[in-house]
Amino acid sequence: MTRSRSNPGGIQDVSAVLGTRVQPHRARKPPWFKVPAPGGPRYRELKGAIEAENLHTVCQEAACPNIGECWERGTATFMILGDTCTRRCGFCNVKTGKPTWEDPLEPARVARSVARMGLRHAVITSVDRDDLPDYGASAFVGVIRQIRRQAPRCKIEVLTPDFRGAEMPLARVIAERPDVFNHNVEVVPRLYSVARRGSRFERSCQVLRSAKEMGGEQVVTKSGLMVGLGESFDELLETLGILREHHVQVLTIGQYLRPTEQHLPIVRYWHPDEFAQLQRAAYALGFEHVAAGPLVRSSYHADQHLAAAGAVR
Repeated sequence: MTRSRSNPGGIQDVSAVLGTRVQPHRARKPPWFKVPAPGGPRYRELKGAIEAENLHTVCQEAACPNIGECWERGTATFMILGDTCTRRCGFCNVKTGKPTWEDPLEPARVARSVARMGLRHAVITSVDRDDLPDYGASAFVGVIRQIRRQAPRCKIEVLTPDFRGAEMPLARVIAERPDVFNHNVEVVPRLYSVARRGSRFERSCQVLRSAKEMGGEQVVTKSGLMVGLGESFDELLETLGILREHHVQVLTIGQYLRPTEQHLPIVRYWHPDEFAQLQRAAYALGFEHVAAGPLVRSSYHADQHLAAAGAVR
């Protein structure tokens, strides 16, 4: 039975779980969160193409605030393998439950949309599919191959689950040589039991290390973090250091925004100056490209991330 977005993680008293005061759900956001409403011509065209192909995008499912800007830039994040996740992360707006989506033609339809829209950079992600023998790896392989066939000039970034730490599914994806391999750790290790139940920080880090070891110089590795869930600056610095030790080259850091009252609450909003401080610290640790800011999301300006990392190598 599918759990609705209104209670994705079965969270009852998240304030007590986090052990700290939190922001009221309907509290006014700081002024730096104001963004124009989407609606430009490129946005409308892409939205129509996605709906016509019966595709899902994380831009829509996760209610990303940057959807208008990214789609106008010619970048989009496609979510394959349906819109129902087998895990229950306390921050995520994607519904959870038992997936039923199965469409062998989905890779071709995604690639067709990429080609029709002339996208410069396509990010391919998925819900967690722990119900599948290969955790969905074959679907990533299919999409990469189809995009290379139908839109050979488009750069490809995959944002994958952890595949439960299994080596062969990861190896199959890396063997296709995506331009960027992205796997988000999302939060500092201490918050995993609250925010990422069913996942382990150490396992995610090993996935990133293995991806780099398998892909070598041909694959850029990337990960992302959210702030605002009660982490400290020192915890973030320690986490950044661990990611660098696991060969992560590109990093994104953004502010968590609570989708509904049943999701984890916001402990505080980090100021843009604090994001700038985190960005400087990350560069000092050796990251090749860092995007840090309140509205930064994993795929925000993803084409620039690849270009910047490539320029360093």
